[in-house]
Amino acid sequence: MEDQIIPVDINESRKGKHPRALYVLFFTEMWERFAYYLMVGILLLYLIDTTTGGKGLSQHIGADIVGSFIALVYLTPFIGGLIADRYLGYIKSIFLGGSLMSAGYFCLSIPGNTAMFIALGLIIVGNGFFKPNISTVLGNIYNRQDLKPLKDNAYNIFYMGINIGAFVCNFVAAYLRNAYGWGYAFAAAGVGLIVGMIILAINLKHVKEGDIKKPVQAEDMSLSQIMGYVFLPALIAAVIGWFIPKMIFGQTIMGSQANDAFIFACLPIIAFYISLYVKAKGQDKKGIGALLFIFMISVIFWTIYNQNSTGLTIWAEKHTDRKASEFTGKLVGNIFPLQVVSDTPRLVEKVNEYFVNVKDTSPVMSKDSIVTITKNGKKVDTSKQVYGITATNNKVDLKSKNLLVMGPDPYFNNVPKDQWPQGKDVKLINTELFQSINPLFIVILTLIFVPLFDFLRRRGKEPTTATKFGMALFISGLSALVMVVAIISVPSIYGFKTSPGWLWGTYFVFTISEIFLSPIGLSLVSKLAPARLTALMMGGWFLSTSIGGKIAGVMTSFWDDFTDKKMFFLILVVAAFIGGILIFSRLRSLNQIVKDKTGSA
Repeated sequence: MEDQIIPVDINESRKGKHPRALYVLFFTEMWERFAYYLMVGILLLYLIDTTTGGKGLSQHIGADIVGSFIALVYLTPFIGGLIADRYLGYIKSIFLGGSLMSAGYFCLSIPGNTAMFIALGLIIVGNGFFKPNISTVLGNIYNRQDLKPLKDNAYNIFYMGINIGAFVCNFVAAYLRNAYGWGYAFAAAGVGLIVGMIILAINLKHVKEGDIKKPVQAEDMSLSQIMGYVFLPALIAAVIGWFIPKMIFGQTIMGSQANDAFIFACLPIIAFYISLYVKAKGQDKKGIGALLFIFMISVIFWTIYNQNSTGLTIWAEKHTDRKASEFTGKLVGNIFPLQVVSDTPRLVEKVNEYFVNVKDTSPVMSKDSIVTITKNGKKVDTSKQVYGITATNNKVDLKSKNLLVMGPDPYFNNVPKDQWPQGKDVKLINTELFQSINPLFIVILTLIFVPLFDFLRRRGKEPTTATKFGMALFISGLSALVMVVAIISVPSIYGFKTSPGWLWGTYFVFTISEIFLSPIGLSLVSKLAPARLTALMMGGWFLSTSIGGKIAGVMTSFWDDFTDKKMFFLILVVAAFIGGILIFSRLRSLNQIVKDKTGSA
């Protein structure tokens, strides 16, 4: 392959100075992530909401949908990266992806289940074209010899832009859904993405040098071959996963047919990446092998990361004290409307499934008659708090009738009755605002860790990239351990709410691990991937995110099955520590591979 001659701005190529392209991509990605995190931050809340115009789905189904969406939205970069590498180029792919996603966000603001699933499909496909390729453009620009020492630093700055967008978006979502409704919040995501596209279009001249389409090599598989060898088998595997486990075992393996289908569909794609390693030679083989090992371990990290949109969202919604103080209520209330709840009996839940939650002596009613509450075939004493009960009545067909649960707002399900407001309205901090804690810490801690790493690098003491990965796994495990302590902090999470300080604590600890791993992961792919496979291997990085997102959704769909919630988070602690041990067990070889490929570890 002939070397690409890239024009260099002498002023920008001076040591230590980043090119303008970094800041163009910074603001483009900031607005795109504003849109994505606004939508995904309220998606689960929208799906399970029963009082303000949401879908009213069960928590199990809502978590399953969100987990599947996160999985698919990070699975499509596989094909999007490939098409950009060989056909479209990166800039065209970014604009195509952005257009599809913005259409999806606007479509999500339209009522109706059909519009919702079309919208999610557009976002999933659009992200496949956008996400891997904007990262690849940045990596290509920093492959210039004069900029290579600044690559890790550039990805950290780029990552800070992502998190500025992720921080601001939740306040916009809270304001719009409180004041106008869910649809306006989703539409705001579409507007944000259009702003990002305009910024990129105006400044194209600064980023064009990163739009390098790689020539196809003789050993490369054509797109038609990959469709035949990878995606057709993946489709067949998905069909097998949907039907066969239930036919053979009488039940699903992963809790639902959709989960089984996804896991089965991933197998041919994983096999494809393994085949790249088997066929590669020399340094390419070592680089791909190291990346596949990193991808495998990263699944654990991304499972913990995606609790933000799944498990920790449920925790913030149901188990965290979100009551605004009088001062906070007045301060924030003057800026935008707060969520308001009351303990006055009223229609608080419309249930389409068998399982409902009943608080105190609240009557459970159907359209036809009072419904008898039973559990395990026996009448339940509703003078106590009851979870996971079954509502049954001989005169009511529960498969076709909705149950109307009368009583206080569900927020009071685990608030001691002597702390109820006695008929007064209570102002709550919106659940999605807790999702701004992580990006807030990213911005703050990046300003600390980037200079710290730079300081250590100049003295030859900066941890290697592989060391940072291992440390990130251990630290992410500690963040889950904080939640174990949070559960211990109250007599019972079924009768009491925990302090919001625990969420601040777990996000603070996790953010440190994220700074160590996530932006460095993008940089490592750019360093170790063969030039012709850069975007494809970037897709592999997002595949690990995809699988982690799906596992997070599966775990949260079983949230109510974890009677002892400590076990939910202890599973994450143990998995993260095992991942960290595996990284450190191969630390020497990983460091050597990076050094041989790039000249530095």
